[in-house]
Amino acid sequence: MPSHPPLTLPSLSGPPPPGSRTVTTDDGVDLHVELDGEGWAGDGTTALTVVLSHGFTARLAEWELQRAALRNRARIVLWDQRGHGRSGWTRLTAATIDRTGRDLGEVLDAIAPAGPVVLVGHSMGGMSVMALARQRPELFGTRVVGVFLLATSAGGLVETGLLGRAVKLVRKVGLLSAYLRFLQVIAPVLERFRRRRTAIGRRVTRRLLFGADDADPADVRLVQDLLEETPWPVAMAFYATFLDHDETASLEVLRRVPVTVVTATHDRLTPAAHGRHIAEALGGTAELVVVPGAGHSVNLTRSDVVDRALLDLLDRVEDTSRRAG
Repeated sequence: MPSHPPLTLPSLSGPPPPGSRTVTTDDGVDLHVELDGEGWAGDGTTALTVVLSHGFTARLAEWELQRAALRNRARIVLWDQRGHGRSGWTRLTAATIDRTGRDLGEVLDAIAPAGPVVLVGHSMGGMSVMALARQRPELFGTRVVGVFLLATSAGGLVETGLLGRAVKLVRKVGLLSAYLRFLQVIAPVLERFRRRRTAIGRRVTRRLLFGADDADPADVRLVQDLLEETPWPVAMAFYATFLDHDETASLEVLRRVPVTVVTATHDRLTPAAHGRHIAEALGGTAELVVVPGAGHSVNLTRSDVVDRALLDLLDRVEDTSRRAG
C-alpha cells in the first residue's frame, strides 16, 4: 500500500493554474513558476520561502505531497526546469546543470528577492542547487539559510560498471561529443515513433524509480505518466550533463547552512553512496536520512519520511536564526 492517499497530478493541458508566474532567463527561456503557501500577502521581507526544484524528466507536480505538507509553514515556490513541464525549451548547448543552476538563481531573484530561503532539490534539482552554490556562494548563509537534498549526487554518477567503462573509453578516444550529438540527432526520430503507457515502460519505471518494497502499481503508473510527458529530445539534450556532472566544489559553500540529505537504499539512479558522500563532506552541518527499501521516487513512496525530514529542517533553520538573533 502507498504511504499517501490516492494522488492525481495536475494536467499540463489547459491554462496555467492560479498563482502562476513566468520568469524569462537572460538567454530568453520562459520558466514556469507557481506560488503557494502562506506569507505572500505581506511585503515578503521576513517570511520564509521554500523553493522546490524537481528531478530530470519530471516537473513541479512531483512535489504535490510536499507542497501540501509545507503550505502552512512557509511561502512556496515551485518551478519547471527548462525543457520540462510548462517551461520553454532551450538550445541544446544550454541543456546543462550549470545553466539550470543559473536559472534557479534567476527564479530566486525574480520571485523571492528578499527574506530567508530554503532550497529543496530532488535528483537533477539537487544538482541545480549545488550548481547555484558554486556560482553564487555569497547567497549562502545570507539569503539561503537551509538546503534539502533528496536522492541526488555531487558527481561521479557514471564511473563504474559497464556503462562507466564504455563512457570512459569513448571519452578517451575523443568520441564522446560526437556520440552525444548523435543521440540528440536521433532523439526527434525516436520521439516520433514513441509509444507511451506501455507495459515495458512500466517495468522500466518500476526497475529504475522504485525500491524493494515501495512499488505500488498506482504509483508506478503515475510516475511513468509523469516522466513520459518529457520529449526524448529534452532527455537526450540533458544526458551529456550527467556524464560530466561534478559539483563537489559547492559542498564547502553548503557547509555554511543547515543541510538535510535524504537517500534511499534501493535508488538505482543516484545510489545511496552518493548521498552519504555529500553528508560526510558537509560534516556537522548536515543530517543524513537513509530510507530503507525505497527507490528514486522516495518523495512519493515515502512521503511521510520525506515530509518529516523537510519540516525538521525548517525547525533547525528557525532555531539557528533565533540563536543568531
